[in-house]
Amino acid sequence: MASFKKINTKVFARPNSEFTPDNIYWKKYSAPVLVKEFGPIDYIDFSPVEPHYFAVTCSVRVQVYNPITKLVTKNLSRFKEAAYGGSFRNDGKLICAGGEEAVIRLFDVNTKSLLRLFSGHKAAIHRTFFTADNLHIASFSDDKTVAVWDIPSEKQIISFNEHSDYIRAGAVSPISTDILLSGGYDKHIYMYDTRTSKQILSVNHEAPVESLLFLPSGGIFLSAGGTEIRVWDALAGGRLLAKITQHHKTVTCLKIASNGHRILSGSLDRHVKIYDSGTYKTVHSLDYPNSVLSIGISPNDETIVAGMIDGLISVRRREEEVKSEKLQCKKVSYRRSGRNLHTPQVDVVVHEETKEIMSKHDTCLRKFEYSKALDCVMSSYVVNKVPHVTVALMQELIRRQGLKQALSGRDGKSLVNILKFLNRHIGNIRFGRVLLYVANVLMDVYEDHLDELAAEPRKMFSILAAKLEEEENLILALSELQGKLHMILSAAENILPAPAKDVQALEPSSAAQKNLILSIA
Repeated sequence: MASFKKINTKVFARPNSEFTPDNIYWKKYSAPVLVKEFGPIDYIDFSPVEPHYFAVTCSVRVQVYNPITKLVTKNLSRFKEAAYGGSFRNDGKLICAGGEEAVIRLFDVNTKSLLRLFSGHKAAIHRTFFTADNLHIASFSDDKTVAVWDIPSEKQIISFNEHSDYIRAGAVSPISTDILLSGGYDKHIYMYDTRTSKQILSVNHEAPVESLLFLPSGGIFLSAGGTEIRVWDALAGGRLLAKITQHHKTVTCLKIASNGHRILSGSLDRHVKIYDSGTYKTVHSLDYPNSVLSIGISPNDETIVAGMIDGLISVRRREEEVKSEKLQCKKVSYRRSGRNLHTPQVDVVVHEETKEIMSKHDTCLRKFEYSKALDCVMSSYVVNKVPHVTVALMQELIRRQGLKQALSGRDGKSLVNILKFLNRHIGNIRFGRVLLYVANVLMDVYEDHLDELAAEPRKMFSILAAKLEEEENLILALSELQGKLHMILSAAENILPAPAKDVQALEPSSAAQKNLILSIA
């Protein structure tokens, strides 16, 4: 005897997001640990050396955090006014930072002592970076100048004044000690060679530039400003390679991850987007409770930190790293207690047979008890949490020609529950066809007995009639829109036959409207 075939609920279930290697990889982070600071988080930078401490620039200090304990290990507070752009040197021993005082401070991370003070700018310095040779510091200031400083002599080597507005973004080449990038609120990005006294490349971002980033090759750089990220080829004279428009508010920061294979961008829209550095397509997204001003990610992607406009710092660690740390702690405790960890063990795998449990509505269907089966899927939990199960059972009753039997002879409360479900979901594109058929059968069953029904069921029928009229008006409006789109497309084909690519790009929108109309109808 063949086993009973359960109803297929997957056909109406909401489609899940596609599981890609990137989704699996970036979802391995633990729940975020939130740390509260005073004031917006201006900049976050990770030390390139283990244990990869990260520096948070906020208010009048730069604080160095331990990524494992999430506690402050060093507090660099030699600032009288706001500090900006604290960043590590390649060996992790020094930190340079700008600020509102128009000076650059150089700190020793271990001793917290102030080693150098570079003076010469006339306005706030928002970004400071060590050059690739670790002997110089590049600074980007609101006085519209870019300067390069010699660390041993504490003197300015060269200065550039190409910008006509505040400079809030900068970058140094990862492969050359002489190449710099600056981006200003005048919407321009300039590339400089310190061996010359003028800019060697200029591009227009067409929005105030908030952040700049070199890819590891050094030949391609990214600029963020407005809602766009633009990719430029420096070796091809500043040719625009791509535009990334995944954010709907200002993009504030850019970082490189996964050894140069991924790019991260943070925005005021509370999202951090992750892109493939080869295709520039979005591979994952992280959500945050407030607007993101700065992001940082450690080498090998162990820790990701986001700083927000309200002073919150979100720290996420990869779960596998956390588990390995816990295992290491257990090993240490076992050694201290004198237990032998090298005792040979034999694992015995016992295969347990899982007994398949049939749901209540499937049990009722097997007994041809259609009314009871419908009652089972009309419980408050099912209709609120998994409405696709209710619709799947209704479709099965239609297939068995038992829907009329299941709907007939109902009292006020059960009938009201069915009508509420129809009113709530009849406009849903996933359920529309089935629920319209159910509504028709329901009206056929009760149209001669409406006067005998209580007040609440009659009110629900009135709401259902209004819902159907609303859907009908929507179909008519979409039909008119479809006609207008056809006219526009026909005119475009007659007037401008050459750019067929643009016309083809519009046609899927028209097809989507057509599918929507057919689904509702």
